[in-house]
Amino acid sequence: MSSYDEEAQYEAIANSYAVGSLPKFGYGAEDFDPEFGSYMPAEVKPKILLLGLRRSGKSSIQKVVFHKMSPNETLFLESTNKITKDDISSSSFIQFQVWDFPGQIDFFDPTFDADNIFGGQCEALIFIIDAQDDYMESLEKLHSTVSRAYKVNPNIHFEVFIHKVDGLSDDQKIETQREIHQRANDELSESGTDSIHLSFYLTSIYDHSIFEAFSKVVQKLIPQLPTMENLLNIFISNSNIEKAFLFDVVSKIYVATDSSPVDMASYELCCDFIDVIIDISYIYGMKEDAETSAFDNQSSSIIRLNSSTILYLREVNKYLAMVCLLREENFARQGLIDYNFICFRDALQEVFGIRARASMMRERNQNSLSFNGGSIAKEWDGRV
Repeated sequence: MSSYDEEAQYEAIANSYAVGSLPKFGYGAEDFDPEFGSYMPAEVKPKILLLGLRRSGKSSIQKVVFHKMSPNETLFLESTNKITKDDISSSSFIQFQVWDFPGQIDFFDPTFDADNIFGGQCEALIFIIDAQDDYMESLEKLHSTVSRAYKVNPNIHFEVFIHKVDGLSDDQKIETQREIHQRANDELSESGTDSIHLSFYLTSIYDHSIFEAFSKVVQKLIPQLPTMENLLNIFISNSNIEKAFLFDVVSKIYVATDSSPVDMASYELCCDFIDVIIDISYIYGMKEDAETSAFDNQSSSIIRLNSSTILYLREVNKYLAMVCLLREENFARQGLIDYNFICFRDALQEVFGIRARASMMRERNQNSLSFNGGSIAKEWDGRV
């Protein structure tokens, strides 16, 4: 078979699939599949806690990442004076709740229900430290907070955002991170709680560092992450692609990528690429008076850069998009790439189909144990 005939065959196979043919994964609020059951109820969604001193930037981070607020608009946000809960699921692939805590809250107050806050579905605790302020008080608060939370739930992921670093030079960023890292771990060691692991990130709402940091946090909440990374590795190796990201379109959090190191410039380029596609779709792709999303099952795009690099976007489902970076010469056989993408998408469907079926079986098992007006609680880890 000639290379032309082989490429034509790949094109025919790829074109035989509708772009939006992938069944729903069951992660978004509208992703109801009668075969697998409904979406995740609010009481079992993972919780991410945002904590820190007053004016450290907790609410600004939440608004910029999940509500597309302009960083400049956050200057007018009022300080949080009560616990606010934000359900991230109505227009997103990832499902969890973000709890924003006021900076003055006392976790050792007898009226504070630590078991309810840190226990149950609490998966991650993000502590925000203002890098442009005297952070000694923040370090004391960090130590007391994580120590209390660890006693209640040792499975929590503890994340530290060294925030507002946009006003620091590169040398100051490195020095600030080194000092905070050293002091925080020394305090934990001295108190005998050195088993607590802290992850540190330099963040700012004025660049993509906050999205990169939140991506790392969210990935820890996805039990299928190793499988997704392996699928992406197979996809790029068989398609001669340099880098591939699986993006949650709304938040621009990448839920998975291949095993090669993430270059910040490439990540920013992909984020801007998604913004361009959404903006153009809103202008030219929306029907009048239509209440539909600008990103749908017809969404795909190719952009050729002056550096002989191609950005290629394909819709995975209504919430997810794959964005690839590859050399222009490797894009000559687009049909092969499209065929491999379909294989990847089908495999991803199987991964989350297993998860959904396990969730349905768990629910049926619990229901079958109900009798005589009472019920037997049975533990079942439905993660796959």
